[in-house]
Amino acid sequence: MRVSANGVDIEVEDSAAAQPGTDGGSAPPVVLLIMGLGMQLIAWPAQLVQALVDAGYRVLRCDNRDAGLSQRFDGLGRPNLWWQGLRYQFGLAPSAPYSVADMAADAMGVLDAVGIARAHVVGASMGGMIAQRMALAAPQRLTSLTSLMSSSGARGLPRPQPQVLRALLTRPRDSSLQAIEDHYVKLFGVIGSPAFATPQAQLRAQVRQGVERGYYRIGTLRQMLAIMADVSRAAQLAQITVPTLVLHGKADPLVPYAHAVDTARRIAGAQLVGIEGMGHDLAPGVVERLLPLLLSHLQAADARRSTAVTTV
Repeated sequence: MRVSANGVDIEVEDSAAAQPGTDGGSAPPVVLLIMGLGMQLIAWPAQLVQALVDAGYRVLRCDNRDAGLSQRFDGLGRPNLWWQGLRYQFGLAPSAPYSVADMAADAMGVLDAVGIARAHVVGASMGGMIAQRMALAAPQRLTSLTSLMSSSGARGLPRPQPQVLRALLTRPRDSSLQAIEDHYVKLFGVIGSPAFATPQAQLRAQVRQGVERGYYRIGTLRQMLAIMADVSRAAQLAQITVPTLVLHGKADPLVPYAHAVDTARRIAGAQLVGIEGMGHDLAPGVVERLLPLLLSHLQAADARRSTAVTTV
């Protein structure tokens, strides 16, 4: 379904029909899943979504602006990443057509649109940055925060490995769907988990589904510029007060593990867990290792909130 969130049309998948009330005992706790750069809500593995539903959670997934079936910002034009990247290298803040904070406001608007006062927020990669911005802007709306294979955005953190940069800078050989599919199969193979490789046929089927559903490269470039321009977030993370879990692959070649270490040290009380052999993906083997950690975090936050409400 499509909802109006923060004045933007956002595509949402809801695991359950809206229920009356938000914090009442009859309504299940809500988990909002936010995907990363250029990715769509279908990139969340069905295995993970179903496990959350089976554990008693109502699961919301959304396409970020400029991705998938959500509103596209064609009027903002094609960003000049080369020039803005040069500004960043010289310590200047890049200029972006919209911000990570704007995307966080979109996600908050999704909760408003479906009548949810409070939710657990789980963000992957850029989605983790959006989730961090949500926790900064409206901590009273978050029961917990999970920053998954993401970053604080601090300057000086390790860059992607050379083979990843080469893959990122390579463009599809032409504009055909087959060429685009081949390009992303190769890219995801480079950034994927070395210890938990997704079978090639499964990876190709997932990529094909995303390309056919809502491939939009220029929107991804605008999102990338928003990430580059979000230079103040790292210094603000100390203000986050919601229970936080930082999950990251120790073999992540795109966003090296040091990014997770930096994120966790900036958020008071954050729990950091590194997964051996995990890269920058949610392969089935990765999900099997993440789920117990994620569910434990969500349930502990629910218990703390229940105790606090009862005490009051």
